[in-house]
Amino acid sequence: MKTKLKTIKIDSAKYVEDYKLQLFFSDGNEQIVNFGPFLKSSFHSEIRKFLILKNFKHFSIKSGDLMWGDFDLLFPIM
Repeated sequence: MKTKLKTIKIDSAKYVEDYKLQLFFSDGNEQIVNFGPFLKSSFHSEIRKFLILKNFKHFSIKSGDLMWGDFDLLFPIM
């Protein structure tokens, strides 16, 4: 008997502080994620531009994934 895997996606997210977002998942779970260490350790200018909080705060949810800009930065849930 095969078990069907449930697909989990991000339903919504809200800015908390600094580089932290609270993520709300389709399975009812939620988690605060600190993106600061990732952003600060990157040498890529297209990623480092999100160290500017105005840019970081402008995120969206597309097809259950967390995204900034027009796919400038994407954190797929998969």
